[in-house]
Amino acid sequence: GGTTPSYGVIKEANQYLHEKGISVAVMIRPRGGNFVYNDLELRIMEEDILRAVELESDALVLGILTSNNHIDTEAIEQLLPATQGLPLVFHMAFDVIPKSDQKKSIDQLVALGFTRILLHGSSNGEPIIENIKHIKALVEYANNRIEIMVGGGVTAENYQYICQETGVKQAHGTRITQ
Repeated sequence: GGTTPSYGVIKEANQYLHEKGISVAVMIRPRGGNFVYNDLELRIMEEDILRAVELESDALVLGILTSNNHIDTEAIEQLLPATQGLPLVFHMAFDVIPKSDQKKSIDQLVALGFTRILLHGSSNGEPIIENIKHIKALVEYANNRIEIMVGGGVTAENYQYICQETGVKQAHGTRITQ
């Protein structure tokens, strides 16, 4: 997965895309690997959030889990003041949360003020098409309290089918356009 882009990349991307009327969501992730962060990494994330806000980013994308793969609400609450009210997206770290706990996790993210969850429906690497039933159940549970956005394996060929079958309105991917 991706990590936080540099200050220069955020600055230039925001300037270029804002001139074209396109919003920019900046990934806040200090390293690859798991989504469990120590105090130093959380301080780095806080500084990266402050820089992204300073550069007039439109949203922030992050995901922080406990060692048991649950949402680390304490760590997120620690970072919230730095976000200065920007919309928050919880990224595909959501897929690592045990499926039996994902509905409760939706409730937690809503309470924390997140506006969107980016997910694939599974962390097992299976095709997104195989996750449609689960994604649909999460969309129905979210009930417009938070947007569910699908990603990971969404293509120009399957985009409309996935949206129709799950009820999602947005998708994330590099192979959606032809």
